Parts: sequence; structure tokens; C-alpha cells
Amino acid sequence: MAEYILTSNKQQVQGLTLVPYDDGRFEVIVNGTKIYSKLETHVFPDNGEIQAALEKQAA
Repeated sequence: MAEYILTSNKQQVQGLTLVPYDDGRFEVIVNGTKIYSKLETHVFPDNGEIQAALEKQAA
């Protein structure tokens, strides 16, 4: 997922931080705003869902 985000958005991404958790959490936070949370959806996202959320955040 991180590789996909970096390669698909290389002109927009200045940094990416991965923080491991052992409680099943997977969250994507952009500039302090949570754009995806597996804890809330109970579903691990596919690349398209994350890309759509990133594009929505950028708009």
C-alpha cells in the first residue's frame, strides 16, 4: 500500500510515515486529517479506495 501511494502520487507526497500497531488498526492520515480507518469500516481498503480518498482530500 505504501509503495502504491508513493508511486501513484510521487509529485504530491513529501513524506510518508508508517506506524505499526498490533490491534488491527490501519489508518490513513493526511496533514492531520483521517481519511480512512479500518477500525471504523472493519474492512481493509484496496488501493483504489485509498487513492479516491487522497484525491477527495486534495480537492
